[in-house]
This record gives sequence, structure tokens and C-alpha cells, in this order.
Amino acid sequence: MNIPEHIAIIMDGNGRWALEKGLARTQGHKRGAERVKEIVAKAQEIGVKSVTIFAFSTENWSRPEKELKALFFLLKLFLDSNFREMKERGVKFKVIGRRDRLPADVLEKIDEVETGTAVNNDFIFNIAIDYGGRWDIVNAAKSVCRRCVDGEIDIESINEEFFGKYMQLNYVKEPDLLIRTSGEQRISNFLIWDCAYSEFYFSPLNWPDFTADELVRAIEDYSKRDRRFGNHG
Repeated sequence: MNIPEHIAIIMDGNGRWALEKGLARTQGHKRGAERVKEIVAKAQEIGVKSVTIFAFSTENWSRPEKELKALFFLLKLFLDSNFREMKERGVKFKVIGRRDRLPADVLEKIDEVETGTAVNNDFIFNIAIDYGGRWDIVNAAKSVCRRCVDGEIDIESINEEFFGKYMQLNYVKEPDLLIRTSGEQRISNFLIWDCAYSEFYFSPLNWPDFTADELVRAIEDYSKRDRRFGNHG
């Protein structure tokens, strides 16, 4: 089986899963967080080198305050309960996205886990929080522009490779496979620079129902594809 080096995941359907079962949306998020651990562990087990999950978008701030508090509580709980295991399994933890709007206690926990796993290189686990693909590109453009204005770089030296070094995921290979759950077939402003040549896999299952076996099924489907990168018809 051809194993993708980097998998990106849009974990959609937590709320719908809970609604179908007569539960509060927060219960769906709790179950979804438990699923993340299973999927990341399976990905590492079968040879994937990095996974990036879309946990909280720049548009998610419009959700009810109660739900936002629950999401950030679950994030801290997830990091607390998995910190030691990530260190033991050689997992490097990273967060991409804006940090200026996150609660102070959440930032403190993120910094703790990032620092504590910084020396690990066996597997990279990225969580996109307060992230948007357009923001990512604009943020990179601002950084490049500042260097141009300061005379540090010549504008003619800027190409895709150079610009890509300023994107949030500049430290890993671009995703080979993008998975989205819940039957939606769009990328919703997630890694729009990085996924230019990614293979897409859309699952009808809500995220809490997307098991490790489903991940393997997605990778098997990916393995059958001929990735041409525009080189031939």
C-alpha cells in the first residue's frame, strides 16, 4: 500500500453526530476529540509521517460562547491527557494559525506541549486553531513585503518556493491526502496553498464515526490513484 507522508483532515460532523443521537453538540466535540487520538495513533503506526487536523477555523468564532468555551476546554483536556504519550511515542506537536485571539490558558498549554515535544522527530502532529487558508497567505505576504521594504530581499527573487517558506506549514511536506468527513465536498479555506496538488477523499461519515479502519480505507483509495502533478494527461 502506498502510504501518504502527510495527511490533512477536516473533521466535520461532530455537531450533526450529536444531534442525530439526541445529545448536546459539546458531546459530539468530546467524542470527536477521542477519535483524533485513535486516528493519529493509527496514522503513525502504518507509517504516515505527519497529520494536520483542522480543529478551529477563523470563522468558528461566530459560534455560541458556550460552545467556544467547551471547545477550548476539550483542547486543553486533550493536550493534558496526551502530553506524556506524545513524548513517549516521539510525536512532535505543533499548532498553526493565529495566536493573538486565543485564551491565555489555552496558549500556555499549547506552549507547554510544543516545548515538551520539540525534540521529537518520529511523527509530526499539527492542529490548526484559529486558522484560515486565506489568512495564511496574507500573513505570509505581509512577512515577505516587510523584508522587501527593509531591503533584505529583492522582489525578483520571490518565487513559489521562496514564498512557501513563510506559510504556516513550511516545516513539513505538503499534504499528499486531504480527508473530509460528513459528506461535505469542499475544503472550507483549509490549507489552500498547501493542498494545491493533494488528493481529496470525502467520507459520508461524521467525524466521530470515522474509525481507524476508515482511515485505512481512505489510504487504500489513495494508493490506487495516479498522481501526475500536471505533468501529463
